[in-house]
Order: sequence, then C-alpha cells, then structure tokens
Amino acid sequence: MKYWLSILLASVCLARAELADKPTVFVVVGAVGEEEFGKQFTDAAAKWEKVVAQAQAKLVPIGWKSAETNDLARFKAALDAEPKEGAGEVWLVLIGHGTFDAKESKFNLRGPDFSGSELAEWLKPFKRPVAVVNCASASGPFLNKLSAAGRVVVTATRSGQEVNYTRFGGHFADAISSAEADLDKDGQTSLLEAYLVASSRVIEFYHTEGRLATEHALLDDNGDGLGTPPDWFRGVRAVKKAKEGASADGLRAHQFVLVRSEQEKKLPAAVRAKRDELELAIGKLRDRKTEMPEPEYYKLLEPMLLDLARVYQSAK
Repeated sequence: MKYWLSILLASVCLARAELADKPTVFVVVGAVGEEEFGKQFTDAAAKWEKVVAQAQAKLVPIGWKSAETNDLARFKAALDAEPKEGAGEVWLVLIGHGTFDAKESKFNLRGPDFSGSELAEWLKPFKRPVAVVNCASASGPFLNKLSAAGRVVVTATRSGQEVNYTRFGGHFADAISSAEADLDKDGQTSLLEAYLVASSRVIEFYHTEGRLATEHALLDDNGDGLGTPPDWFRGVRAVKKAKEGASADGLRAHQFVLVRSEQEKKLPAAVRAKRDELELAIGKLRDRKTEMPEPEYYKLLEPMLLDLARVYQSAK
C-alpha cells in the first residue's frame, strides 16, 4: 500500500512540475460597459485563446467563459491555485476598462474591481517569471505598483488620467503571434516585439484619423517602475538610457515568448532559463560598456560568452 501511495504522490509531483514548466496565460476580460466594447474585448480574448492553444500553454479565462459574475473571487482563487515555482512563464492579460481616483488605478470586473496594489500582493508568492499586460484605460499606475526585478509590466496608458477607451489591447492580441511582428527575424514574436508593433499601430490609428492620441503605452522590465515608451527603441533595443544607471527596459521582455520557434522548442526549460539569465547579464553589461575601460569590458564579457556557449553545448 505504501509503495503505491509513494508512486501516486510521485506522479502528482511530476505532473505539477511539468505544469509549472509550461506557460500559463490568464486572460481576464473586465466589465464591458457598452455593447460595442464587449465585442472588441471578447474578440481580443478569442485571439489570445488561439495563441495559447498554438503555444500548447495553459489558458485561465476569467470574465468571458462563465456566466458567474464574481470574477474577482474566481481570479484570486485561480492565482492561489497556480504553482508558484517553475520555469514556465505566468502571463496576466487584462482586457477591459480601468478607473483612476487620483490615488489608485483599478481594473473593472463584473463585481468588485481590483487595484494594482492588490495585484502586487497576490503576485508576491510567485517565483516563476511573470508578465502583466494591462490593456485597460487608466492603467498607467499599475506599472509602478507591479514593477519588480525580473518581471515584465506593460500598460496601455502612461498615467491614470488617460481614461478613454484604449485600442492597444486589440493590436497587442493581433501582434503576439504575428510573423509581421517578428522584428528581429528570429522565427518568433516576443512580448517586447508585440508591444512595439501594437504601439506603432495605435500611433498610426490616431495619426490617420487626425485625432489627438489619448493613450500612450509603457513597458517596464528592469524594476525601476518608470517604464519606457516605444519611441525609445530602435528595432528591439532601447537607444535611450534609463535614469540612475538602471539597465534599459526591453531585455527581459524580449525573452518572453509564447509561440516559440522550432529551434527554441528543442531547448529544455532549465537550459532556456539559464540561457536567458546569461543573455540578460550580457545585455546589462553591454549597457555599461561606455562607462568602463575597453579591456575591463571584454574581461567581464569573455567568461559570460563562454558560459553561454557551454549552455548551448549542453543542449545538443
């Protein structure tokens, strides 16, 4: 009996470990308000569902596949149930409307809403890589509340005062698996690339319509809570320096990929995580190149490149 119980427990642990090494995508659709917005929100959610299936990831739908209306409780319960450790990314995609009361920004759900401060608390137990993409109006304050080392945060607006309906979310849903959004032509589209392409399409919309832009997206992945606008990038690299010596945003976001290339799929999760860690360190060192003598730079760079080569060699 003890033998079979041990086998069962081992199987359960193995299943949970495998699950935690796969991406999980929470697609949260908020209270729709007017009917025209509801269709656009559910269309964007459906696009995410298709991408998640293509990525063979786990989808957690909140607010659009159930008639229940206490979405806050369901969202919180789903976060609590999600494995907290592992190599698989956790994506939180918020599609809907937001509000701002001059102190706190909230995402509007069917039932009680939640703030950036509350979401930050709920995410504290997670040791897995986390990305939050808040496509709502007045989402800017979420960036500062959620910013953390190794975490990617995207908001559709740069402040709580941008309260009009945002188009960013629809364009982001289109871009996240689009070959056209593969800016560096590596066979896959990263979160960073989707952010840049979606932002450019938002800018194009307002320009074509001859309207004043009422949304300005930001991305933060260096933990400084400031965020970087899309026009700071050339290709997939930020060309402007972050304040107070922080590394440039974009390095970590470019490592978040849902639909991976065939080459990437061959890498075990642990190898990919180590590769990402080294590439992130190399990127940060590159940002500091002008701040140190050239011999010192190459002295620091060489062992990193050797370690990176060993990682790739171990995967063969």
